[in-house]
Amino acid sequence: MGITERKERERESRREAILDAAQKVFFEKGLSTATVDEIADLAELSKGTIYLYYRSKEDMYLAVILRGEAVMRNMFEKAISTGESTVKLILNIAEAYYAFFKEQRNYFRMFSFFETPQFHKQVSEEMLNQCVAADEKTWSIVVNLISQGVREGILHSHIDPKQFGIIVWATATGIYRQMDTNSEYWHKVMGINLEETLRLSYSLLLESMMTDTAKEEYKGLLRLQ
Repeated sequence: MGITERKERERESRREAILDAAQKVFFEKGLSTATVDEIADLAELSKGTIYLYYRSKEDMYLAVILRGEAVMRNMFEKAISTGESTVKLILNIAEAYYAFFKEQRNYFRMFSFFETPQFHKQVSEEMLNQCVAADEKTWSIVVNLISQGVREGILHSHIDPKQFGIIVWATATGIYRQMDTNSEYWHKVMGINLEETLRLSYSLLLESMMTDTAKEEYKGLLRLQ
């Protein structure tokens, strides 16, 4: 191994060590209360060294989000690799997103960063571009699958795959956030099981986009489980 290659590997190893420390701090404290000093202490590096690798605390936060995005994308890719019908694959992705929410709760909570504009000012253009590229990869899985359903005549031809993807994502994410923060209220006060509500939303949304012929063929899948 040459000197240049060895130095590059050492640099990447240090970058990952910094990110490991940042992830631990962000999971415990969130973005607002976490400090670069805490991350530097945990990584056993100087604050100045941290800034050689990441321009801001927000850039580190987004770098951790990219890890979560990769985990979720891998779960989506696995969900559509089963060789089942397109309708079942759409349901598989929905279930994969739910599994991600349950198993990777800290990553899920971090995704709300993009809805908090006051934090965006410190994000570098380079990191923002990386996030956009990663997001496009994940969205392409969903959009391509919906487009496939349209081509097969299973889904209505007037459906815009991107629009419908947003509708499904926004609906599921909204319910997950209630599960995360207000589950006891909905269960004890309102008498609502949010998991059942989630599955009802899946079936209603999918049925609304399916052709009549497909509804008959896949009526077993549309029933709540």
